[in-house]
Amino acid sequence: MSDSPHILVVDDDPDIREMIRDYLVSHDFIVSTAADGTAMKEVLSERPVHIVVLDLKMPGEDGFSLTRYLRERGPVGIIMLTGSGEVIDRVVGLELGADDYLTKPFDPRELLARVRSLVRRLSTGGEIETDEPAATMGHEVVMGLCILNLDAKRLYLRDGAEVPMTAMEFDLLKSFAERPNRVLSRDQLLDLAHNRDMEAFDRSIDIRIMRLRRKIEPDPQKPEVIKTIRGLGYMFVPAGKRETG
Repeated sequence: MSDSPHILVVDDDPDIREMIRDYLVSHDFIVSTAADGTAMKEVLSERPVHIVVLDLKMPGEDGFSLTRYLRERGPVGIIMLTGSGEVIDRVVGLELGADDYLTKPFDPRELLARVRSLVRRLSTGGEIETDEPAATMGHEVVMGLCILNLDAKRLYLRDGAEVPMTAMEFDLLKSFAERPNRVLSRDQLLDLAHNRDMEAFDRSIDIRIMRLRRKIEPDPQKPEVIKTIRGLGYMFVPAGKRETG
């Protein structure tokens, strides 16, 4: 599971969705968006979500119903977005199980503070609980600029956009994700990627690694996520475990 909290923003106003997404992504959160309850449930069926920022007044299934739905699925954090002066809505939402609320219009800095506060409250020992993802499905691993969902076999950017990849690229990323901080030789990678039709020292494995770096590395010319270990192979270095200096 990713050690970066995944925030799902559910609001029928596209401007609000994009504003929240862009602001939270700029502060290193993983963010997905949904315009209604149906889209919200689609995200939940594929990806682990730790906090839902949920507008209460939406056409179709409203935020109250969706709050009940989320509470039935697990200990997801819920921040309601309500209209100004709608005290009864806030009371009902909190009674249904929401953790916090924010009144529109709001300063994104306040939302950020409330998200961070809720992350801390959902945490154990300073790290967000990810073994039991809240109201969600899918095992994910942060790999540089992207997040790899091992169950759905999909690669995402932090803003929720999907990154295309081939079956072998997924197999290679999965091999690295399941063996962090371990050197994998070309021979091992070909075995793990189920591609023994190539010779172990065929440079095509290097070409595939180069293509993956273009997708996940902040600077593909200076790879820090999938490192080359000269004479031995490659190694995936998770975020937070890289050398600094």
